[in-house]
Amino acid sequence: MSKSRRTARSVRILGVASASAALALGVAGTASACNISDFSAAATCEDGKGSIVVTDTDRAGTPAHISVYLQEDGTEKLIGEQDVRGTAQGASVTFAEDWQPGATYRIHVKAGNTLVDEDIKPNLVTPATACAPAAPGTPASPSESATPTPSDSASASAPAFEASPSPTAPSADQSGTAPAAAPANAPSADAGQRNLAETGADSRTGLIAGIAVALVVVGGGAVFFGMRRRGANGDS
Repeated sequence: MSKSRRTARSVRILGVASASAALALGVAGTASACNISDFSAAATCEDGKGSIVVTDTDRAGTPAHISVYLQEDGTEKLIGEQDVRGTAQGASVTFAEDWQPGATYRIHVKAGNTLVDEDIKPNLVTPATACAPAAPGTPASPSESATPTPSDSASASAPAFEASPSPTAPSADQSGTAPAAAPANAPSADAGQRNLAETGADSRTGLIAGIAVALVVVGGGAVFFGMRRRGANGDS
């Protein structure tokens, strides 16, 4: 093979390799560039409230502007606009929206100068079921309420009979003391006995007086009869 033919062959091989490298670089650049497929949207619920969440997974982190529109009866209503910078894990922006079941939203994305300027396809259609209302707080159980239980109420209201002394049993102080004195104006037993003694109702004074009278009469009679008898003897 001549020298010129070997040179021409080498040039052709080099050209093919260069073209392959350029094509690979072009494909890689296109793959890493921001495009509409990096964006997604979803209708979500949180604490009973609806929202529209748009997620950007652009690895290059190209700043993007998101606009959300509600389509209803042939018209559109702007819900909100926000900026987002994508990441490999995904960066999200949330639009507070009390969406209705089966509603349609158009999400427009504009990123870079001319990289992306189009809508997310297809349009977002919300679920057929609305967001459930937030669950109310759990009420306190009866055991945690401040109302006292029957046992607690009974123990709090019942008198402490055990702590007070028995009304019939005398205490230690009372058992060792003298009985209470009778009132001053109440007649005592000694006074009654003295009154009976003074009136003779309960004594032998009457009996003694009767015997004394009888003895006096008998003595007087004896004297009388003795003197009369003596006088009779003197006359004879």
